[in-house]
Amino acid sequence: MAEHFLEHFFPREQFNSTDWKWITSSFEQVKYVKGEHLLQEGATAGHYWFVESGLLRSYAIDLKGNDLSLDFFTRGDVAIDWSSFLQQTPTRENIQALTRVICWRLDFPTFQQFFHGFEAFREAGRARLVGSYFALKRKSVSMITDQAKDRYRQLMGERPDLLQQVPLKQLASYLGITDTSLSRIRKELAEE
Repeated sequence: MAEHFLEHFFPREQFNSTDWKWITSSFEQVKYVKGEHLLQEGATAGHYWFVESGLLRSYAIDLKGNDLSLDFFTRGDVAIDWSSFLQQTPTRENIQALTRVICWRLDFPTFQQFFHGFEAFREAGRARLVGSYFALKRKSVSMITDQAKDRYRQLMGERPDLLQQVPLKQLASYLGITDTSLSRIRKELAEE
């Protein structure tokens, strides 16, 4: 099962069969129940997770104690706090299951082994890291330059699955608005 699922992340044809089996057998399937945390603020990320099914949320607590959504992860995503994992430093965010979740996880020492031992593994990881950086940059600029309604429209186009699965309050905090504003925006768009 791991081999088939992980083919979506790594170019199987760039590994010989022995290396491919070693890599895929190093991933551990883990299951989480709704509400369970994969990573909590203050801990150092010792794993990263390839999401097979379910919905995860990354969030942080602001200075006023508000819970603010940073990102969401669904099938085919890698759930990770890149800086905590790669620098092995304590995280400032939390990753929590919003539904029942099945993931394949890899620990940091094995990641290091593969990263330094396999060019194809390293390049696949580098491409995913760069993609994550660009997505974060686009979101940061959008929070400054775009109207809330436009940010919601963009989310509708890019991640429509989230609109049905994520609670209103969490979705609103991800968009940088109140849940009241999000309700108003949804109503306005429905009337258009």
